[in-house]
Amino acid sequence: MNKLQIFEINTDNDTLTLLARDLYNFLEIDSNYTTWFNRMTEYGFEEEKDFIPFLEESTGGRPKANHQITIDMAKEISMIQRNEKGKLARQYFIEIEKEWNSPEKIMARALRLADKKIGHLNAQILEMKPKVDFYNAVAGSKTAIEMDKVAKVLGIRGYGRNNLFKFLRDEKILQQNNIPYQTYVDRGYFRVVEQRFNKPNGEVCINLKTLVYQKGINFIRKLIQDD
Repeated sequence: MNKLQIFEINTDNDTLTLLARDLYNFLEIDSNYTTWFNRMTEYGFEEEKDFIPFLEESTGGRPKANHQITIDMAKEISMIQRNEKGKLARQYFIEIEKEWNSPEKIMARALRLADKKIGHLNAQILEMKPKVDFYNAVAGSKTAIEMDKVAKVLGIRGYGRNNLFKFLRDEKILQQNNIPYQTYVDRGYFRVVEQRFNKPNGEVCINLKTLVYQKGINFIRKLIQDD
């Protein structure tokens, strides 16, 4: 019987559904659609679980009410009619379910789901690739980097360059001038470099800058997570 398509079956979200109006028309119900459907819901069917109401697109007149119903609800409604059309519809739905739950169909759905998950993971990988490449470049380097680059590597919301400095000062890792305490330099977390520059009057000045090693980045990350 399933070789002959009596109803258009929807398989979105791996759930079998159909339009209630299609069933209504097939069963050749005498009363109007709304009256009939409201009467059917008195048998214990629940909105969102067994059916979803919607309005059909208007073709110039008033939009018609319709419902997307599960195949289980369609089977029960068909049985309630107690006539040959209802029996035919119910048998059709049973055959559709048998085919749907065959090992071949179940395997096909499982493969589609796996492909969808792989596609989603690939999209995430592409989205993260620039950050991963940057992190790996830093991780594979013995060179210390500036605090703004540390903030990019960490990628933690709310922890830009200035907030990182403040956080590390509050944690007594850095002094008020943003230079690390010697104990953290000795641990291999930070490096302090001298930058020389000339004032307009020719005076040579020295500025100290804090740089962070990969070991220090991991240390900072753990500090923030624990905090």
